[in-house]
Amino acid sequence: MARNVQITFDCADPAALSAFWAEVLGYRLPDPPGGFESWDRALDAMGVPPERRNDASAVVDPEGAGPRLFFQKVPEGKSAKNRVHLDVRAAPGLDGVARMSALEAEAGRLVALGATRVARHEPAPPLGAGHIVLTDPEDNEFCLD
Repeated sequence: MARNVQITFDCADPAALSAFWAEVLGYRLPDPPGGFESWDRALDAMGVPPERRNDASAVVDPEGAGPRLFFQKVPEGKSAKNRVHLDVRAAPGLDGVARMSALEAEAGRLVALGATRVARHEPAPPLGAGHIVLTDPEDNEFCLD
């Protein structure tokens, strides 16, 4: 039986990191629970004090196809390279110069949103199609593939 997957990020600022990834992936914040017109109203009803409202955040694929991303506040900072990372498929079906041009265009957009460019890996056929490594605003590595 197939399972739904949620990808969880430990972070310092869940609201900011969820906003970044929503822009990267074309995701959105989930709707507030039924019967509430906003998350603030729902959190008020749940008794969550204002100073705790950035303890967690999430974003979802508006089409319902991709995994939910969940962001949880943790006290410690990132201390090592990710063992798991996201590959953002920005150039499917393209190769060579066209692929790398599409990846560069997307890298420029993401850097403007707060990503940091780390490295460009040139195509190396037959197995290496080329990709760009970036980090999100909290230094989590991801690839444009």
